[in-house]
Amino acid sequence: MDSTSTIVKCIQAAARDLGLPIPGDEAASHVIGLGLHEAMQAVMPGIDPALYARMVERYRFHYLSKDHELVLFGGVRAMLTELSQEGYFLAVATGKSRVGLNRAMNAVGLLSLFDATRCADETFSKPHPAMLHELTRELGQDLRRTVMIGDTTHDLLMANNAGAAAVAVQYGAHPHEQLLSCNPVYSAETVAQLHQWLSEHA
Repeated sequence: MDSTSTIVKCIQAAARDLGLPIPGDEAASHVIGLGLHEAMQAVMPGIDPALYARMVERYRFHYLSKDHELVLFGGVRAMLTELSQEGYFLAVATGKSRVGLNRAMNAVGLLSLFDATRCADETFSKPHPAMLHELTRELGQDLRRTVMIGDTTHDLLMANNAGAAAVAVQYGAHPHEQLLSCNPVYSAETVAQLHQWLSEHA
């Protein structure tokens, strides 16, 4: 989903609500993919620890007022539908909460396409490998035949830590050079490039 700018604005609005220093766009986008508490600690490391729960609360307030506006990147629905019809298992490993993921997936009508999902409020946050370990066990799959596609270093490092292949997409939260530092097996500039690579290598 094309959510980077919305997430950044909601983090900044949460800080503004509490009268805290407002993180810049780059700092706010860097924590995307982490669980909410970990994200707030990373983006606002110098504040009173008692304020992190308030930051999470204010972030959720702002995000829930906007999440219905989020859209899929062009070509994503067709790619996922094709992969599902060809018999590939599709899963989500996300920093979102269970409630947040279900809302987002229902809003774009994708929930039925995925065979398993794991959220940050159910296990360890990225880049810990637990999400991928749990998903592959649930689906009866081999990590060596698993591909984690992500737009953040947190995603790609989780893949590395779990022993799965990492594929980067350049149209999301983290800069390309940071993604490349995680040694992905492929880096896609567009959804069309990702779709083609998966068709040829899956």
